[in-house]
Amino acid sequence: MSSLNAKMIPAVLSVVAGSVDAIGFLGLGGLFTAQVTGNLVILVAHLVAGRGAPAATILAVPVFVTALGLTRLLAGALESVGFASLRPLLLLQLLLLCGFFLLCASAGAHIDPDATKAIFAGMLGVSAMAVQNALVQISLKGAPSTAVMTTNITRVMMDIGEMMLGRGPTDVAKVRDRAKRTWPAIVGFAVGCGLGATCETAIGLRSLALPAGLALLAVTMGTTAKIEGDQD
Repeated sequence: MSSLNAKMIPAVLSVVAGSVDAIGFLGLGGLFTAQVTGNLVILVAHLVAGRGAPAATILAVPVFVTALGLTRLLAGALESVGFASLRPLLLLQLLLLCGFFLLCASAGAHIDPDATKAIFAGMLGVSAMAVQNALVQISLKGAPSTAVMTTNITRVMMDIGEMMLGRGPTDVAKVRDRAKRTWPAIVGFAVGCGLGATCETAIGLRSLALPAGLALLAVTMGTTAKIEGDQD
């Protein structure tokens, strides 16, 4: 059971990322919480065109980068005392997503994207996704990205090509195993986007309860997951 949980956590996290991204995009004026590339494109495009970029978009990239750095330092501190980082980082992500949800829910189904509360809430969402991106790299060695689907789709198609070319049995087995680990993240992200968009359309930013609930599930799974290199 513990091994199964470890394999399922990336799939659950991909649904979290997809739903948060879709809800944030629709409810916070086009803010990407999980896709920092999207925010960077919007920011540079506005600056080059001489248009004022939304405050949340301006802040998203530095906040994302800062949260990544702080997450790595936290994980390093945990590792230095022999404490596995997966569970604390999953819990940190959950707390940030809960803060994101509570701030948005307190403002009603819809909120002015340029309001201070909306900007601060959006940065909590961006920080939560930064933590998720970092923990996949740090605590789930060998897992695919749970938020960057361009890389995942490219990897799967390259692996399918390798299998079709009929390389040696060892190479084919390797790429087949990698494809098996990658495709659930792609499907999970797409499902998350669909669920997030549907819920946001129906109940607005209160739909952030969905990714928060899924993050709680990930924390629960993390408490029993057996991760390679786990020292607990």
